[in-house]
Amino acid sequence: MTIGAILGGKGREVVSVTADQSVRAAVALLAERRIGAVPVLDGTRIVGIFSERDVIYAVASQGNDALGQTVADIMTAPAITVGSDEAVIGALSLMTRRRIRHLPVVDDDRIVGMVSIGDLVKYRIDRIEADAEAMRSYIQSA
Repeated sequence: MTIGAILGGKGREVVSVTADQSVRAAVALLAERRIGAVPVLDGTRIVGIFSERDVIYAVASQGNDALGQTVADIMTAPAITVGSDEAVIGALSLMTRRRIRHLPVVDDDRIVGMVSIGDLVKYRIDRIEADAEAMRSYIQSA
């Protein structure tokens, strides 16, 4: 299965911020939408990713002053991305190696979705359960 198929099931809505937005506004967006990260866009081009971790690191080093900075000051750049044709297992491997939990999905230099480690783990669990059920059915019919 590919990342594109995951997006087909979960949806392709992308909540984003711009580099010139305040960290305070971006944090409010994360809280309001109950999400852990957003891509940072310049028009349709992804220039970074802004995550809960970025906020934690900034607050730990700068205190409350971090909230008055711009997203550009604390975002992670460049963003690690995948294409919609990437295999789920490849994306999981990338996330594990790079120790990240969110991947923007980019096709032809345009963001087409976001996947989280939770999205991919859910797919793997569903697949394992379906395989187990198929095995049980096969054994019972033999």
